[in-house]
Amino acid sequence: MKTGIVVFIAVFQSILLAAHFFVYETWLHLWNPGAVSWLAGSTAVVFLLGVSFVAASLLSFKYWNGVTRVFYRTSAVWLGLFNFLFLAAVGIWLTWLTQRAFGLHGHQRIIVGAWFAAGLIAAAWGMVNASVTRISRVKVSLPNLPAAWQGRTAAMISDLHLGHVRGARFARNIVARVRQLRPEIVFLAGDLYDGSYADLDALASPLRGLNAPLGNYFVAGNHEEIRDQRGHLQAVKNAGLRLLHNEKVIVDGVQIIGVQHRDAAHPERLSAILKEIAIDRGQPSVLLVHAPDQLAIAEQAGISLQLSGHTHRGQFFPWTWLTKRIYKQFVYGLQRFGAMLVYTSSGAGTWGPPLRVCSHPEIVLIQFV
Repeated sequence: MKTGIVVFIAVFQSILLAAHFFVYETWLHLWNPGAVSWLAGSTAVVFLLGVSFVAASLLSFKYWNGVTRVFYRTSAVWLGLFNFLFLAAVGIWLTWLTQRAFGLHGHQRIIVGAWFAAGLIAAAWGMVNASVTRISRVKVSLPNLPAAWQGRTAAMISDLHLGHVRGARFARNIVARVRQLRPEIVFLAGDLYDGSYADLDALASPLRGLNAPLGNYFVAGNHEEIRDQRGHLQAVKNAGLRLLHNEKVIVDGVQIIGVQHRDAAHPERLSAILKEIAIDRGQPSVLLVHAPDQLAIAEQAGISLQLSGHTHRGQFFPWTWLTKRIYKQFVYGLQRFGAMLVYTSSGAGTWGPPLRVCSHPEIVLIQFV
């Protein structure tokens, strides 16, 4: 394991442990349970919960079995729940300190109970919300659109993150929803897989059910590149998807272009690839790249419409706030960048905790007009 990865894991784990004991000490100090016999082992429980997600993640990169999947799913759910318990603990201290500053004396247990209850409700809602896939419908008008494309629809899917949490059944449900929409073409904008060790062909096999008459096009995301990129991309081909590997195909007068994430993330590489592809500015073009990073380069190259995912729209608070600060208006939805349209999807799946708060999972149905 590379030194940089070891350092990252150590720092991340240290932060998680510190956060767990912050929540635990908040409860002990302000709830004040008194001398209870079971408190003797509670420190060990907090420690085990604090290391569970990192341990499960490391195991998921080596093993694919029922025990590992259950362990990973449980730890991922706990991490999502803990996110809101941590926010609740911060709220508890802010409320308590505010009361003290104004000389108020509210009941401490009421404050603690109300905040932690709110955290539990938010997490429960997030898990329900993440399990309901919406259909987002948008219309796009592209210059020089051929008559054959007038009124046609395309389904866009991104960020399924198939792996230890979302499996083949989830993929079958997504395929069933897409088939109901009857799109003429399907675009998959990366992160089909979670990147962990898995039976890649079994996970993606339901995608063979995609039956768009003009084809099903896929571009690699960053999670396909975490480990065994060749194996991930071969599994994509085995599932019947058309892999766009830094190339262009023309479908009834519309240029469909796909650039893999590791190249699209670097300005010089993306610029060189788009130049080599030789985009015809007289024809409309659709660029599939996983992340909405290098918009200026795509726009300068003459791209008409860019389709991306990656952001998950932050997935849940407070990461929704942070992601919005990074990607600004391009974090989600249909936006314009100069002469180019950009659609960033919030994705159909989840990474890590299977919950969403202040975002939703989606399949995008694009109508060309």
